[in-house]
Amino acid sequence: MLAIIGGSGLSRLADLEVTRRQTVTTPYGEASAPLTFGRLGGREIVFLARHGDSHAFAPHQVNYRANIWALQQQEVAAIVSVATVGGIRRALRPGELLVPHQIIDYTWGRPSTFFEGPGAPVTHVDFTEPYSTEVRARLLAAGGACGVALGDGAVYAATQGPRLETAAEIDRLERDGADIVGMTGMPEAVLARELKLPYGAIAVLANHAAGRGDSRRAIRIEDIAAVVAGAMRQVQRVISAMAAL
Repeated sequence: MLAIIGGSGLSRLADLEVTRRQTVTTPYGEASAPLTFGRLGGREIVFLARHGDSHAFAPHQVNYRANIWALQQQEVAAIVSVATVGGIRRALRPGELLVPHQIIDYTWGRPSTFFEGPGAPVTHVDFTEPYSTEVRARLLAAGGACGVALGDGAVYAATQGPRLETAAEIDRLERDGADIVGMTGMPEAVLARELKLPYGAIAVLANHAAGRGDSRRAIRIEDIAAVVAGAMRQVQRVISAMAAL
């Protein structure tokens, strides 16, 4: 079964034939929202709204451990994360879709491992390649199958949020090698790795990052919403195609 974690702009899958919803309590508390089960492209899918059904949880408040644990308990075969991001690389344009291949983590204070607490063993996991090669390949193949262009590769900078970044911070991220910036990529990716869940992502370019773009004006949240609404229709086409592969 394929799991989809939907971010801002994707609180449900429009084409999902819903069969049931299930509230899941984990050792780390409740997941952000009830898990929604259904069929898509003839395959079973489970969907989870990262920020909650009513978008109530800011990026730093999401219970990432509960979310990943809840999906692992459903014995999912892979996770696809959908997240909106800002474009740092100057050639990127709002509305583009990317399949990132690397992460730089700038978040802080977020519970980021399952291996802590009394009696927990000291455990290190390899994170050289934070995204599953197989899931990335399936996403790119799905994009080709449904005619949706997906950029192959990007370095995702995960920042704390919920505020957007300053222009100087974006300049720093660019010097560090980041192509895109978002707020939810970590610790979600590493938690999936700790539970041995293949994990990949579709990054939706919602806006130019601070200090980028032709006009370099202040970022308007209403402009972001308009771009995301159109791009998420393309994302749903990719997910449907991936489910059918």
